[in-house]
Amino acid sequence: MDEGRPIFQQIAEQIENDIISGALPEETQVPSTNEFAAFLRINPATAGKGVGVLVDAGILYKKRGIGMFVAHGARARLVSERRERFRDQYLAPLLAEARKLGIDDEQLVRLIQQRPTEKES
Repeated sequence: MDEGRPIFQQIAEQIENDIISGALPEETQVPSTNEFAAFLRINPATAGKGVGVLVDAGILYKKRGIGMFVAHGARARLVSERRERFRDQYLAPLLAEARKLGIDDEQLVRLIQQRPTEKES
């Protein structure tokens, strides 16, 4: 767990990551709040809050008496939202800095293609 962010947000993000990766396909059941709480050794209310965020967003839905399930179309929605966030948080500042430095689109593409490998960085 990341000490800098609320635990319920981290739980919601982990469920989102599992949906995006395919570990939690659409229409499959997600672990219960009690299972999250026991596994992470946190209060069940905190786990419930993380799940609730995704229910409110329409990513998860409840089957009465059974549990929470991944909604149809959840993966596509999450990927779309993450792409928009990626564009706003990473690409927009990158492009702004490139323009300040006089780097045109072709040069930027070349720089990206020539990125250092993990060993070099």
